Amino acid sequence: MNVFNQLSIWLSFQLSIIFLIGIPITLSFWSIKKRNKAVNKLLSIYWKISLLFFISLLLLIGKYNYSLVITNISTLLMTISIWFWNDINDELREYDFSYSLTTATKIWRWTVTFISLNFLIQTLLNFNCFFFINSDSCEIWLQPSSNLYIFIKNLFNFFFGANFTQPIAKFLGLFSLLIYILGLIQWSIIKLPKNGRNSYFSKNGRN
Repeated sequence: MNVFNQLSIWLSFQLSIIFLIGIPITLSFWSIKKRNKAVNKLLSIYWKISLLFFISLLLLIGKYNYSLVITNISTLLMTISIWFWNDINDELREYDFSYSLTTATKIWRWTVTFISLNFLIQTLLNFNCFFFINSDSCEIWLQPSSNLYIFIKNLFNFFFGANFTQPIAKFLGLFSLLIYILGLIQWSIIKLPKNGRNSYFSKNGRN
């Protein structure tokens, strides 16, 4: 794997941390402060969907072979979740450029879309890593999760006095993935046919 490819993968993960975690946290607090129901609802849905991204990080720590597939699925679902809702889209279109919260939200949505597409392209260029993450050529994909592993390991030891190992991370990731899939199936069968593409953020009135 050449240096340019390694740098590109490293940069992709750094951008993911900023735009998939850091900025949404800021927007969430901002929307609460401004009492903007549309943005607040959008972010609350986003955080529920983004749980799969954190699950994929656990699986990367556990060196689960298909963890990179799950990471791509998570970024795809996160992107869909911020564009899917008709009532939120209509509400955001009503605000002009001068309203900074919604403008920042719109820019963030396009950035997340770009990052998800870029992440997919990066992984397709290393297609074997989809299925064999433990191979030597895929080691670069595991490096970004190493710092998270060290942090969780220290935290786990502090609170429980036990060692947090990669097999434990893999088990927790797979168990969480099962719960997530069951929840997604339930939403798809029960709520989606009933509500469609309406988030019902405005049922209590306009913000």
